[in-house]
Amino acid sequence: MSQPHPGPQQIPVVVLAGFLGSGKTTLLNHLLHRSGGTRIGAIVNDFGAIEIDAMAVAGALGDSTVSLGNGCLCCAVDASELDVYLERLARPGTGIDVIVIEASGLAEPQELVRMLLASEHPGIVYGGLVEVVDAAEFDDTRAKHPEIDRHLALADLVVVNKLDRAADGERVLGLVRDLAARAAVVPATYGRVDPEFLFDCRPSEERIGQLSFDDLHEHTGDSTEDHHGHLHTAYDSLSFVSEAPLDPRRLMAFLDSRPEGLYRIKGYVDFGPHDAANRYTVHAVGPFLRFYPEPWADAGTRLTQLVLIGSGIDASALGKELEGCKSDAPHTADEHGMWGVLRYVRDPEGAEEGAVEEG
Repeated sequence: MSQPHPGPQQIPVVVLAGFLGSGKTTLLNHLLHRSGGTRIGAIVNDFGAIEIDAMAVAGALGDSTVSLGNGCLCCAVDASELDVYLERLARPGTGIDVIVIEASGLAEPQELVRMLLASEHPGIVYGGLVEVVDAAEFDDTRAKHPEIDRHLALADLVVVNKLDRAADGERVLGLVRDLAARAAVVPATYGRVDPEFLFDCRPSEERIGQLSFDDLHEHTGDSTEDHHGHLHTAYDSLSFVSEAPLDPRRLMAFLDSRPEGLYRIKGYVDFGPHDAANRYTVHAVGPFLRFYPEPWADAGTRLTQLVLIGSGIDASALGKELEGCKSDAPHTADEHGMWGVLRYVRDPEGAEEGAVEEG
């Protein structure tokens, strides 16, 4: 079977949204100070002519910030104009690993996501919609701005912030989980969420092997630092390794039925005889899914290596489902078996077929 050639490494672009005062800039600053060696570029969009949020992050980002003042990004630019800003940050010379778009508190998240998915920039990939909620003001915000419910339903990850100030935080968490459809919901104070939940952090030391992902529960730095702020218990992770190739039909059935709260899937897949020449990098965030074929190295063991991250997921059950995706006939291949996977491979000419939100 003829396979598409892999394109250049793509930088994930995360949309950070939430109503005025919910804590978006606080969360972004937390990510900047806890990113290890990961270089973050930011597009900061204030509503108003004085760009307070941009000034708040400028010290940490320097020339890796694009600031858009005096209006909402979703109204001020179209997809082609957004590509201009992304191009500035995604140039290879910048060394940026992830881009965060901090939207105005009055922005329409759906429009921002639409623009990203419509982007023709080959160097970026959609990294998910993160909606920040002020737990202490949630009821009043919903009463004044009922569109918040729609925004939550669109999110891939919801950070319920300022729980320390909420009189009934558990009730707010439960309500947000009901409103947030398939999203992972993570509690937080002072915007403290683990960066690994949003993007891959660079390893703090040289690693051997195919995966370069940091262990989700290992952190560098002072071990006495405010450890409760990491909120490890807010999410679960699963690492899956298989020496047997996976059956593409079974894996796609697994991916099509992935549960609520499963926010990210990343790693490499060996489809065995279905494509003996390539391994497939998989990138999934919320309902967004994409595969990237790349040639196997000439030597070395061929493995499937996946990391799944979510909130409220049953890691043991997901592990058993992945075990069931192993191929019963590792030396034979159905000629149509890869069709489901190839729907989510970026077209070499730049067109997208299946690399979109699935529902």
